[in-house]
Amino acid sequence: MIDVSDIGAFLGLDVGKGEHHATAVTPAGKKALNKRLPNSEPKLREVFGKLKAKHGTVLVVVDQPASIGALPIAVARDMGCEVAYLPGLTMRRIADLYPGEATTDARDAFIIADAARAMPHTLRSIELADETVAELEMIVGFDDDLAGEATRISNRLRGLLTQIHPHLERVLGPRIQHPAVLRLLDQFGSPAQIRKAGRRRLVSLIRPKAPRMTERLVEDIFTALDEQTVVVPGTDAAAAALIVPSLVNSLQNVLDQRKLLATRIEELLEDHPLSKVLTSMPGIGVRTGARILIDVGGGSNFPSAARLAAYAGLAPATRSSGPSIRGEQPSRRGNKQLKRAFFLSAFAALADPVSRTYYDKKTAQGKHHTQALLCLARRRADVLFAMLRDGTFCEPQPAAAG
Repeated sequence: MIDVSDIGAFLGLDVGKGEHHATAVTPAGKKALNKRLPNSEPKLREVFGKLKAKHGTVLVVVDQPASIGALPIAVARDMGCEVAYLPGLTMRRIADLYPGEATTDARDAFIIADAARAMPHTLRSIELADETVAELEMIVGFDDDLAGEATRISNRLRGLLTQIHPHLERVLGPRIQHPAVLRLLDQFGSPAQIRKAGRRRLVSLIRPKAPRMTERLVEDIFTALDEQTVVVPGTDAAAAALIVPSLVNSLQNVLDQRKLLATRIEELLEDHPLSKVLTSMPGIGVRTGARILIDVGGGSNFPSAARLAAYAGLAPATRSSGPSIRGEQPSRRGNKQLKRAFFLSAFAALADPVSRTYYDKKTAQGKHHTQALLCLARRRADVLFAMLRDGTFCEPQPAAAG
């Protein structure tokens, strides 16, 4: 918990792109400031300086520490102010304790400041990130955006193929981001063009990108083409040949950008002293390792493995209401990006004998695939916490039943 015993003013910032709303309260709960504050260094320095001169140590609390909240944090640190972060979901729940239902910047800023004063246990510290982690955070954030864009274009492309030729989509859809499929659809955007190209030409086109599955893929494609003899209205060859390659090129551009970012992410991760600790755990790759490093760091923000699991949304929530509702369910709280990283790394770790044994144990207890993976992710969070705490590597162990 953040120590607020020496704080002379609690400054809550409801951050925005162009300006923030700033509200400061004293330890007694009296408002010392309530105004809009432009998101510029000179104005921030002016306000922070006046508060320091009058009240001594100032705690600056934001509801979003990244992007639009980055400059206030940097300026506050440079001026010797304390900084902290009140998660948005926590703030919304605390807001229910205050009178009124209006949602305004001024009210939110006051709630942030007053929560810091009265409930310091709800705050999270903001570690001073080193240059490597700071750059990683920016690149990984952009990579996450590109991943969402790739999914959007893929779904649009699969939807179009379903409209034109459902049988063909069932063959190509699950592999829509594979280089061989993208090359095929870029060259021949319609079912008619694919059929006209013939098996031999498709084999020579696809083989360099997918040497092991070429024959099977081409056979599946022509089997699918034979299953539909009609042309759906509005999906003639000309329209498909125009739209499909356009979507394919857009998807390919996004995937190429992600490849470039992956190279830089790998370089940055390798340069960090915790890299070898993280990647020694089976299932943690470049992207998942980078996300864990950004959100967990050295683990010093978490007093226990249980707190780390709760922050990642991996700790089950107990539901109990009379005799009819009892049991534990997956938490809907926590850092969703970190939870996804743990989940994906658990899935990748199923090739590891120890992880697989634990997963099989959970499925044998009646848990379905996703539940078992979440249990494995929680267990791996406990192990990772101990590794970061002790600075030790994950040592391969023989699988043991039970």
